[in-house]
Amino acid sequence: MRVTISFFIFFITFFSKAQEIDCKVIVNSSLVEQTNQKIFETLEKSLNEFINNNIWTDNKVSNKEKISCSIIINLTKYESSNFEGTFQIQSSRPIFNSNYNSTIINIIDKDISFNYQEFQPLYYNSSIYSSNLISLISFYTYLIIGLDADSFKFNSGTRYYNEAQKILNLAQQNNSKGWNQVDGSRNRFWIIDSLMSKTYEVFRSVVYNYHRNGLDLMIENPQLAKKNILDTLNSFNKIYLTRPNSYLVQTFFDAKSDEIIDILSGGPTMKISKTLKILNKVSPFFGSKWKNVEK
Repeated sequence: MRVTISFFIFFITFFSKAQEIDCKVIVNSSLVEQTNQKIFETLEKSLNEFINNNIWTDNKVSNKEKISCSIIINLTKYESSNFEGTFQIQSSRPIFNSNYNSTIINIIDKDISFNYQEFQPLYYNSSIYSSNLISLISFYTYLIIGLDADSFKFNSGTRYYNEAQKILNLAQQNNSKGWNQVDGSRNRFWIIDSLMSKTYEVFRSVVYNYHRNGLDLMIENPQLAKKNILDTLNSFNKIYLTRPNSYLVQTFFDAKSDEIIDILSGGPTMKISKTLKILNKVSPFFGSKWKNVEK
């Protein structure tokens, strides 16, 4: 659900850089014909404990510094310990001097299948492939941590993307969908492959500049903050010239489209026609939204 908020009226609060995870996992089994719902409840409990209790990094953080995220598992099929469905992954990070949290990830993964037996222990070992379920959760955990890190310090998410890539490489041996480039153009392979590619260095600079030199400056200097965000969005044109249908770029706008509209529509008056033209080109899926922005 979209949180309606003006980007130019904030309530001041303190926050610190976050690196570890505070994640809510929800297992939705409403579409599955199963009388005994206990296995779904056990799965949900086990996944919450797995993702929140595991030590993913060597960073020492307090509870209030943890990354806020959620994974909603919408199950569509269950039979003999085999599950199928979708993942919706969301994460956000706090904005300096405010009580506002900006969405960083909003991804729907439709290629989800895994095997799970009730009360099965879940352990992550970076050196071996354990199960597709553990690979999926661990992969997205490192993606969340990596993008969060990139939003605070330029290119600081690399080591977490490396971990995600290791998970992907091991998971490819199991031939489950979503881990290989032949599985389609919008999957886990292309997300991490793009983030690790020099071609997408501009994207990672966008993630950093949009947050640190844009949103985090909104209270202190809204004029400069909005200008920096416009310049940052304009740089998507560089990616478009070489990767016009980038899935990674699309994930950015899946998370940010409503936020961008609020920024362009409010605050200091600026010329935004160039930015709107680029947005319509690089993210035409949201064309109806861009048209609603006041020029």
